[in-house]
Amino acid sequence: MSYTDTTINQSHISQLPRLNRRQITVLVMAIAAALLLGVVIGGFLLSNEKLMTNFEERSLSPSIEHPFGTDWLGRDMFARSLKGLTVSLGVGMLASTVSVFFALTLGLAAATMGRTVDGAVTWLVDIFLGLPHIVVLILIAFAMGGGTRGVIIAVAITHWPSLARVIRAEVLQLRTSEYVQLSRRLGRSRWWIATRHLLPHLVPQLLVGLVLLFPHAILHEAAITFLGFGLSPHQPAVGVILSESMRHLSTGQWWLALFPGLSLLVMVRAFDALGDNLRLLIDPHTAQE
Repeated sequence: MSYTDTTINQSHISQLPRLNRRQITVLVMAIAAALLLGVVIGGFLLSNEKLMTNFEERSLSPSIEHPFGTDWLGRDMFARSLKGLTVSLGVGMLASTVSVFFALTLGLAAATMGRTVDGAVTWLVDIFLGLPHIVVLILIAFAMGGGTRGVIIAVAITHWPSLARVIRAEVLQLRTSEYVQLSRRLGRSRWWIATRHLLPHLVPQLLVGLVLLFPHAILHEAAITFLGFGLSPHQPAVGVILSESMRHLSTGQWWLALFPGLSLLVMVRAFDALGDNLRLLIDPHTAQE
């Protein structure tokens, strides 16, 4: 190939369209959302026959028929992992939604209801952020009797402080804007200002906060379930699967913990990528780059 041909090929390559940050952000969000949607659809469409015991196929290593292998009861680990991820998604969604509601309520109250309420909310935020997270989760879940309800309440109560602090700072900034001051001088009530002026500006922060709370909620649900304070052992949750697999790792059944753990990690990273790129897309400073 001559020098001229090389120069022409390089010029053609340089003329190929390059993706900007916005397009890359949308692409990463689409991939992460498709992955999470596939987990949800696969978990709901999965038949219960895949979760039944079959002693003729127990302790099988990964293969084409059983990609994640089978456990000591002959249950397909791919089906159990997929079902466990669906359970974790449901628990994380409900707990994160409740936690975002707490953060919105307390953040608005701290920024709009005077110094006394602001001091009380700030004190609560400092307490929850200062305590060991996993210990508080275990104590609350144990006090609520464990199970799905105990896990949801524990995660919802302990995951609101950081988002509440962000909402408080955002509302304090919005209160000094001209249109809010004008509405106050025209006699508008605090409720009217909060619902018409403040809440529309808080929707992006709430949406990003909800998505970013998901991985924390899912990991903490799996952690306390692994320690025996969370979901029931009869549920195919990832924490239950990992806890049960610990007794069989010494026999060489490494796939019982490896593939469910990797699946949980991939799902958490998908939520992280979705939340981070959603924040970049909503942020006016980076949305147009």
